[in-house]
Amino acid sequence: MSETLEKAFEIMKDRVGSQTSQSKWFEVNQQMIDEFADVTMDHQWIHVDVERANEGPFGAPIAHGHLTLSIMGHLPKESKEIQGPQIEGQKLGINYGFDRVRFPSPVPSGARIRTTNTLKRVEIKGGMIETMTEVVVEIEGQDKPACVAESLGRMAF
Repeated sequence: MSETLEKAFEIMKDRVGSQTSQSKWFEVNQQMIDEFADVTMDHQWIHVDVERANEGPFGAPIAHGHLTLSIMGHLPKESKEIQGPQIEGQKLGINYGFDRVRFPSPVPSGARIRTTNTLKRVEIKGGMIETMTEVVVEIEGQDKPACVAESLGRMAF
């Protein structure tokens, strides 16, 4: 193991259990939902038929779960201080996948969401640091989250 990787691993181990970032509130609007439906060819009425969806089980059109999953990692971060200092020697970070994803509550069109990320685990795998971060997508004004996911990332040095 290189000295750079070893030092980075020690830094990351110290961050386990801490909130690593929180995004700003972000509105998921009907245009975004409609465009996602076009790209994914998922035009189910609960997403795109506003009149019918207003009378449906959720009282409004709702975002696709995969739309929520797709944008959650790209929401603008609230504070760089929460994320901590950059790791010296890191060349890049990559999305490695998910261990678990759940959608406890739908995101109604026009709702605002934000993410809170908490680092849960770090390991050295394949000459890189693998992280597992719990990502919680909150819906403004609601107690139940829209999504809870265990996101895997790899840091290359």
